[in-house]
Amino acid sequence: MTMRELTAAQWGKAAGLGLLNGIALAIIMVAALKSGVSPLPKPLALAFVDTLTGQKMPLPLGLVFHLAYVTFWTMVYVAWAYPRFGVGKALALGLALWLFLLVVFLPVVGWGFLGLAVGPKLILVFLINHLLFAGFAWALCRGWGFRRAAGAS
Repeated sequence: MTMRELTAAQWGKAAGLGLLNGIALAIIMVAALKSGVSPLPKPLALAFVDTLTGQKMPLPLGLVFHLAYVTFWTMVYVAWAYPRFGVGKALALGLALWLFLLVVFLPVVGWGFLGLAVGPKLILVFLINHLLFAGFAWALCRGWGFRRAAGAS
């Protein structure tokens, strides 16, 4: 993976796009949890913060962690894909993060390997989440944030 050198302004734009990506994903995930559609016992970021601190933490703290995580990985996508924001690179990053989540992250929070301690539906739910992450990252960068750079040769 070759990372590009970005200017301070480009890093700032990447961070802003990461925040937008994180907010969009948080809205979808919180709505799915509140409506009962999601099989998650609680937001994963909140479960991770609870695990780190060893105590039950409020939802806003989980949302802050979620925003930081999504912003970071969106910035990685920008540095990796710039100036050609291909959907393939976005999908590759999203799928790599999904595999990491299933094999490392979910066991850390006590949800088991692949999330099977909670249920097999988590595999598909997190695949959808990571495909949305990739799609939003790609669309935000190519269609709005770095419009001119996306067409550069």
